[in-house]
Amino acid sequence: MTDIPEDDDFESETAAEAEPDAEARAGLIAAIDWADAGRAETGDLVGADLIAALVKRLPNQPGVYRMMSEDGEVLYVGKARSLKKRVSSYARLGGHTQRIARMIRATRQMEFVLTRTETEALLLEANLIKRLKPRFNVLMRDDKSFPYILVTDDHSAPAIVKHRGARSRKGSYFGPFASAGAVDRTINALQRAFLIRTCTDSVFESRSRPCLLHQIKRCAGPCTNEIPEADYRALVSEAKAFLSGKSGQVKQSMANQMATASDDLDFERAALFRDRLAALSHIQSHQGINPQGVEEADVFAIHQEGGLTCVQVFFFRTGQNWGNRAYFPKADPSLEPGEVLGAFLSQFYDDKPAPRLVLLPERLEDAALLAEALAVRAGRKVRIEVPARGEKRDLVDHATSNAREALGRRLAETSSQARLLEGLRETFGLERTPRRIEVYDNSHIMGTNAVGAMIVAGPEGFVKGQYRKFNIKSTDITPGDDFGMMKEVMTRRFSRLMKEHGDEAPGAADLDDAHTKAAGDEIEAEDAGDLPFPAWPDLVLIDGGKGQISAVRSILSELGIAEKVVTIGVAKGVDRDAGRERFVTGAKEPFSLPPRDPVLYFVQRLRDEAHRFAIGSHRARRKKEMVKNPLDEIAGIGPSRKRALLHHFGTAKAVSRAGLTDLTEVEGISEAMARQIYEHFHEGRG
Repeated sequence: MTDIPEDDDFESETAAEAEPDAEARAGLIAAIDWADAGRAETGDLVGADLIAALVKRLPNQPGVYRMMSEDGEVLYVGKARSLKKRVSSYARLGGHTQRIARMIRATRQMEFVLTRTETEALLLEANLIKRLKPRFNVLMRDDKSFPYILVTDDHSAPAIVKHRGARSRKGSYFGPFASAGAVDRTINALQRAFLIRTCTDSVFESRSRPCLLHQIKRCAGPCTNEIPEADYRALVSEAKAFLSGKSGQVKQSMANQMATASDDLDFERAALFRDRLAALSHIQSHQGINPQGVEEADVFAIHQEGGLTCVQVFFFRTGQNWGNRAYFPKADPSLEPGEVLGAFLSQFYDDKPAPRLVLLPERLEDAALLAEALAVRAGRKVRIEVPARGEKRDLVDHATSNAREALGRRLAETSSQARLLEGLRETFGLERTPRRIEVYDNSHIMGTNAVGAMIVAGPEGFVKGQYRKFNIKSTDITPGDDFGMMKEVMTRRFSRLMKEHGDEAPGAADLDDAHTKAAGDEIEAEDAGDLPFPAWPDLVLIDGGKGQISAVRSILSELGIAEKVVTIGVAKGVDRDAGRERFVTGAKEPFSLPPRDPVLYFVQRLRDEAHRFAIGSHRARRKKEMVKNPLDEIAGIGPSRKRALLHHFGTAKAVSRAGLTDLTEVEGISEAMARQIYEHFHEGRG
């Protein structure tokens, strides 16, 4: 399941708070800081006039500029070899595209940062775009980290695990993989091929007999010494060799050992090698194209159609295909494919090292600059090539075909989604077509580990980056009280929304206001896709009937926003059958929709997604409670001390029975810490 921030742990961060030293790390020289007198000269100027006044004091040096609206919203971030020459182009009258003209008219402030080189300006620009998400830039949008396979090296018996995020743990990392599913499938096959453990260190230390994975021949059982340490290390080395691209050598070695075992009439051992070979073949058979002449490369392709753009990327590492992913960046339809791809690449590699080779379908204007920037970030040479023929061209063509097909599916989905949202507006009598729908549900077992969940949908489907889960914390709620739980969820959700975005929920005219704001004094007929995804919901769906809706509306009334938030309850129908739901609104009596109404199916899909997310969040919380170690409750006991205690005593239960003298014998446990541990387990005992 995708990691979703919990409500109390999730805080909106301003760009400066999120990464205050980003500009410093990019190697900038300084931000331009004009005196108040200078600012006063431009105080009443807007748009092109403001830019013309600022250009007079700009240097001919590389840097990054930010164009901002009256309320400080960043409209656009750009980089320049010469700030003076680049920014002056915005001051001239005429010759701009509609998009650039709107941006210039909306500009009320500008900020500038000097850098030592244009390469540093490119790196800083990409960083700022990803953090600030200006609506006139090309935006990557889906920037979650890629999963890797990690073979740990901080334990006597290394494990093979899935890993995301910073590489803080000691070990060998292999990737990136396109999806968590691709990693899971590969690890599953590697277990059968190399018998490496996948359990956590705490589980490993607590085993007194082999687990089921050993019984079904998917783990060598190092936890209970079923295999000598040297032999287990040999298996780990083979796995690393296979993931490093030496699959041929590993398979040949296994084949030789299988033949030797067969010649010795040791057919059970021969069968083991046969099964391991089959597992390796299974991995490679599911990787599709495995080029012979491409050891390490990312292959990009781009396709534009119907005002949308798809960028497809394939990952090749150690001569193996480790999957592909489609991206749909936000980009103005007037931009050429090369412009979109260049902007996308700088953001794509902002937080990850580039491979030694990047293959593209067409040449980019700033290809040399981009290659230099990627090399600086990766710490080694990076080549950007546009192959004309041969195996590399076949890879690019294959990626292009995938991009075309992915965009075709997205266009069909977007068209269908737009019709469904319009149908939702007509069915429920909404003032306008909703752009943000929030759906709420609760999940618990007899009131325990209660979790509230919120999912979000918009014009392009489910917006999973906006999902939230709420661990129910109130001690006043009776276990199983769904009304009380929903009240807590709504109070926390809308109290935070008001704190972060003010108490003015969107009104019917907000879309027109946003258009006016974007265009200055003129109202441009522009696509609503230019607008940022709204923070306030146009429609709130509650999984429940009159009771839940009444609880929700009472909370909204207390907050003073009951008239600004449209709420609809989706109650189970007769016999709780899907298709017989009753809809509870404030405007009329509860009603049902015809059994085959597309809007009914759409609402069911929204409700089911909220239900799925709520149950998944509840299961994750329950699992966490079940595996919680008693040592985790002791202040000052971190992973290292916990590992030392478990190494010494074997189990947490044995630690709880240990005396003070025994505890002080553990490495890293001082006398004071030993007393704290002892008192934790013996407090209140006679």
